[in-house]
Amino acid sequence: MTLRLDYSNMMISPGGVDQKTWTSASERFAAARAGFEKLRGSGAVGFVDLASDSGLLEQVEGFVAGATGRFDDVVILGIGGSALGPIALRTALRPSGWNMLDDKARGGFPRLHVLDNVDPETIAALLGRLRLARTLFVVTSKSGGTAETMAQFLIVHDRIVAEKLDVSKQMVFVTDPKKGALRPLAERLNVPGLDIPPNIGGRFSVLTPVGTLPAALIGIDVKGLLSGAAEMAKRCDTADLLKNPAGVYAMLQWLADTQLKKTIAVFMPYSDPLRDFAAWFVQLWAESLGKKKSDGTSVGSTPLAALGATDQHAQVQLFMEGPADKTVTFVAVKDRRVDVAIPAGFPDVKELGYLTGHSLGELIDIEQRATAGALARRGRPNMTIHLDRVDATHVGQLMMFLEIATAYAGQLYEIDAFNQPGVELGKQFAYALLGRPGADAARKEWESLPKSDSRWSV
Repeated sequence: MTLRLDYSNMMISPGGVDQKTWTSASERFAAARAGFEKLRGSGAVGFVDLASDSGLLEQVEGFVAGATGRFDDVVILGIGGSALGPIALRTALRPSGWNMLDDKARGGFPRLHVLDNVDPETIAALLGRLRLARTLFVVTSKSGGTAETMAQFLIVHDRIVAEKLDVSKQMVFVTDPKKGALRPLAERLNVPGLDIPPNIGGRFSVLTPVGTLPAALIGIDVKGLLSGAAEMAKRCDTADLLKNPAGVYAMLQWLADTQLKKTIAVFMPYSDPLRDFAAWFVQLWAESLGKKKSDGTSVGSTPLAALGATDQHAQVQLFMEGPADKTVTFVAVKDRRVDVAIPAGFPDVKELGYLTGHSLGELIDIEQRATAGALARRGRPNMTIHLDRVDATHVGQLMMFLEIATAYAGQLYEIDAFNQPGVELGKQFAYALLGRPGADAARKEWESLPKSDSRWSV
């Protein structure tokens, strides 16, 4: 009952990592792991320890106990890591089409909506159909300064007040324990506040109340999730590369990028419940590793989301015969929650008859194996993450595995995997255009930019 990484198809020849390079990788990995452990030891990075943080779990359980039965809908106001993790958990660990199910089919648990953008059409439509008195809004921002989330908050707060409802009963904040705008606002409005530890960044926060609070509110086994994460953290607590699954994954991706010029990392689950994991992984890998080194060199492979078997009919043609610049990570699931037999019919039609006696679960599993084999046959390296099933324990393992691998990769690239300086300039320009105090310098820089030229517009 544990995650297994099969990287046989990364070692193919030609196209893969050669044996000599792999044999010599252990020393480089040991240095990378030591660098990461130094960060952990200093207290600068804490996501690995979340699985054993009983205090955060108690915060979640305490709030959920008081909220049970009070809400038909939970709405997350958040963006980036505040949204992608909860979406991935809902899709993976609740029945398909959760928000379309009736109350009985949901076991009395609320629907979960995630407002991860500020498009007015989406927000107006959702707010227009909710019963605010039966809705809990989870406002998630570590800094309390995220423009998109704070704009959503102001709109929702205004609606709650207009309906003469008690804001403290319709909202909960998930934010830094001491810093930022939301913590004092929570005290001012008497709104409950749950913690994002100071040493946890947004894209590594899914195992904090950012992810565990909404998960628990809709009936997900949060203890199982954390247990799986703890199990994976223990497996990765070794400097032996060949026994450290996250180390193997990070090293293979780094070698593929820097030595084999495989600059695109495709993440392709063959499981609808895991389809939103691909988007979560894309942010984790992209925002952590797409950086400039101290010498100004740009590094980082580009993650790409795909879904099997759907994207066999959309992207796999490119993976097979397009530029040889990709690795593909498949996720395969052994035991599915349900399977559907393919009935007998039209045996005289060769395109149909051979399917008789098989099932949809068997079909999608065979499609994954066939695609992996076909890519390998064409010299396109790939690997497969095997899960026994999609449940809270395995999902916790998968999340911790990918987070630790990302942290190791940051050390291999010699960059800080836990900041995001590249997004700051755009934020400052937006602040300047919106008139935020203190953005005068950004305003001057904005005004110095080249203006739109009608010659270059059609």
